[in-house]
Amino acid sequence: MPRLDVSTDYLLTVLEDLVNTPSPTGETAWAVRFVQNELESIGASSHLTNKGALVCVLPGLQDDAPRALTAHLDTLGAMVAEIKPNGRLRLVALNGLMWPTVESEGVTIHARSGTNVRGSLVLANGAAHVNKEATTAPRNADTMEVRIDERTKTKEETQLLGISVGDFVSFDPRFEKSASGFVRSRFLDDKACVACLLAAVKALHVAGVSVAQRTHLLFSNFEEVGHGGMDGLPDDLAEYLVLDMACVGTGIAGDEHHCSICLKDSSGPYSKELSDKVIGLAGRAGIELVPDIYPYYGSDGSAYWRSGGRAQVALVGPGVDTSHGYERTHIDALRDTATLIAEYLIEE
Repeated sequence: MPRLDVSTDYLLTVLEDLVNTPSPTGETAWAVRFVQNELESIGASSHLTNKGALVCVLPGLQDDAPRALTAHLDTLGAMVAEIKPNGRLRLVALNGLMWPTVESEGVTIHARSGTNVRGSLVLANGAAHVNKEATTAPRNADTMEVRIDERTKTKEETQLLGISVGDFVSFDPRFEKSASGFVRSRFLDDKACVACLLAAVKALHVAGVSVAQRTHLLFSNFEEVGHGGMDGLPDDLAEYLVLDMACVGTGIAGDEHHCSICLKDSSGPYSKELSDKVIGLAGRAGIELVPDIYPYYGSDGSAYWRSGGRAQVALVGPGVDTSHGYERTHIDALRDTATLIAEYLIEE
């Protein structure tokens, strides 16, 4: 049985607030500040790295085998690549955005001028009553455009709104939780794990329990582009537990109701010793942890190892359906993930 009680209400509240805080890769300051405030509310201090990530160090009962955990705050998004002659915007995706999944979605352009401008992503010349190929046309960066919710029909009029090339663009998350326990939203990758980590740390705080080893919590901000996982971590780590969404799909063992442990991804196998330790922890806590292999996947653990990190690395996370699209998970998976994190933090 679990040794600590994780608050489901807190987990879901934090997740909803965090998901509704835009943080496309490269523009994560609002989300970082949100997490920093949450940590401060439970008595945990933190600091920013030069790259803008957030690091919190929890003093441990021991200091002979320091640990780190990471969950990334950055999400998929886009940037303005061109202001078109008609005043609309051509975007460039930030990493793995799937264009068909965001057609007709609301967006916010975060202009360097300091203003936020609303719009939506639509197919160029997308009216079915005008373009007979609208239903079959490919959806990609060249065929989609942002229709700005302002009176603008020229490049110059759009520029007068304060919009310029390089401005970040975030997509509406559309967070919703159901009575049956499902949570639907964009960007559960990886804000679900950030919320689970905060809920676990809060559970320790409420119980008045210290972590077993000095532990660094890294809330990274460049995972989606592959260089977030080493930022601000010490050289003496013995273990590094990566918290990231678990895959759900054909040929995959995991599902939305469980926490999974990834034993191998595109970068190769994770540490067998640390993975076995986490699997044992889950068993003793009554958590059905699903072992799995992800075919097209990388994590902050991959970046850490490529950067020369020497710690053992394992990866766990809640099952998330339709990753990089309109995602869905279940409270059972979130609760098990947060509980497993708490168990790991206090394990000697």
